[in-house]
Amino acid sequence: MRRYSITRALGLPEYKVSEVRSELGGLQIRVEPYKRKPFICSGCGEVHVGKINSRKTVAADDLGLFGQRVRLIVVKRRMRCPRDGRLYVESVAWLKPRARVTDRFAEDVYRLTSITTNTEAGWYLGIDDERVYRIDLETLEELAKKKLEPTPAAENMSVDEVAWRKYYRYLTNVIDVDARRVIWNSMGRTSEVLDRYYDSIGTENCVRIKSVALDGAMTYISSTSNKARNAVIVYDKFHVVQKLNTTVDTVRKLELRKARKEDRTDLINLMGCKQRFVLLKKKENLSDGQKDHLARLCALNEPIYKAMLLKDGFLEVYTKPDESSAEECLNSWIAQAASSGIPAFAALAEKFRNKARYILNWFKNRISSAISEGINNKIKRLKRMAYGYRNARYFLLKIHQHCGLLSPRFSP
Repeated sequence: MRRYSITRALGLPEYKVSEVRSELGGLQIRVEPYKRKPFICSGCGEVHVGKINSRKTVAADDLGLFGQRVRLIVVKRRMRCPRDGRLYVESVAWLKPRARVTDRFAEDVYRLTSITTNTEAGWYLGIDDERVYRIDLETLEELAKKKLEPTPAAENMSVDEVAWRKYYRYLTNVIDVDARRVIWNSMGRTSEVLDRYYDSIGTENCVRIKSVALDGAMTYISSTSNKARNAVIVYDKFHVVQKLNTTVDTVRKLELRKARKEDRTDLINLMGCKQRFVLLKKKENLSDGQKDHLARLCALNEPIYKAMLLKDGFLEVYTKPDESSAEECLNSWIAQAASSGIPAFAALAEKFRNKARYILNWFKNRISSAISEGINNKIKRLKRMAYGYRNARYFLLKIHQHCGLLSPRFSP
């Protein structure tokens, strides 16, 4: 094949193939700039005209050609910059200088790492995973400057936390509920962390926020109340029911311990770990056998019976047609739970009393942070695939790559 044909196949603007060698594992192709190619200084970024001082070569990986790996030997010219009098090599638009790969090779790395691990991507491309990490990080940082600066704003958003390391290390994610994508994240879960998001989008965008779904954390509520004053803060229904189920399970565990001390085999068999899901299910989702199981348990244990009544009573709040009737139902439930004689439900009633208006805001805007929980599962999967991340900045960018605006699936 003629060099001209290989030049066209490579498709490198203003460069031609001067030599092709077959080496172990692929092709080594030497490319040189055409004489008419302008010299773009890597120091000042401007075009210079004058005498070429010298030439040097750099090796760069490129996409495969004819089923073989390709390594480019790129000839770079050197010229003295008239601005500072120093020698600089020319800037090559399609070459990443620090990574020593072409832009399209880096693009391939970025696309592969969005669906698999760095180790697997490196094996497929024939490079080590440390190099994959450097290429991927540089590409993500470049994309972040284009797509995440300035910070994207949303009218309806969800804020949630997710653990990224052990010992209670958390990060905060802000999700655009309408677009179903992560638009901002940062390490930590304090009100100051969320304040940084609101400050980054500016006062005008804060005023446009219509609703914010939260998990009930007072740090997020405080920040949103101060910064997004027009937003309806919704204590997400999923997290409310989750708190309710956790309280029911707390009662079960306490009664199970008592039954074991008293050697009540009948209760132990009905309240074991495997039977806990019978207490957490909705009534309409129970099978006939599970209904009988629950009826026997409630007949034998009064605290469990009260806990199930309180659970079913609270769920009626969300069946009400409007906010006023829901408020009446919620206040009635809080009074019942506080006087139930069950410490766990008395504590829950106090929490719901303090956040009652955020629970009732669900009737104003039925926004949910369910998308946040789905994204959290993706983040946990991402963390497991990589066996953890040492570089926090890289992990935040990977979340945007898999769940946000940096995903290649959303690229134009």
